[in-house]
Amino acid sequence: MYAHILIPTDGSELSMQAVQKGVLFAKHLNARITFLFVKPEFPLPIAGEGAMLVPESREEFSHGTQEQALHILDDAMEMARKEQVPAQTRSETSDQPYQVIINTAKVENCDLIFMASHGRKGLAGILLGSETQKVLTHCNIPVLVYR
Repeated sequence: MYAHILIPTDGSELSMQAVQKGVLFAKHLNARITFLFVKPEFPLPIAGEGAMLVPESREEFSHGTQEQALHILDDAMEMARKEQVPAQTRSETSDQPYQVIINTAKVENCDLIFMASHGRKGLAGILLGSETQKVLTHCNIPVLVYR
């Protein structure tokens, strides 16, 4: 039915649950997996009362997001290894994760995207909106949403 599944993750609890269920789903189908983590772009400085607020340098930010990506993708790969499901990882940098998810699915010739119903919580989730909803709206590849 499906031979190559894209599983994007942001490392949130629900997203990692979706990774685990996606791995089991892929195993059942004898499918392979591409795990994807989308790193955020370096934030623009925020001016307030004449001061520029930048939490860290571009290099520190890049290093931190790369470390985060490696940790999350290593956890996903370990889940796939335990179930003996062939898998690979990708990480990209963008402030529009839904576009990276869709483009990666196309580039990697994935025939299904398996993703959590939502990721970030709180104010960040409200401001960013649901990446899953955006994928569902803009994608012509089948999407299986884990809740």
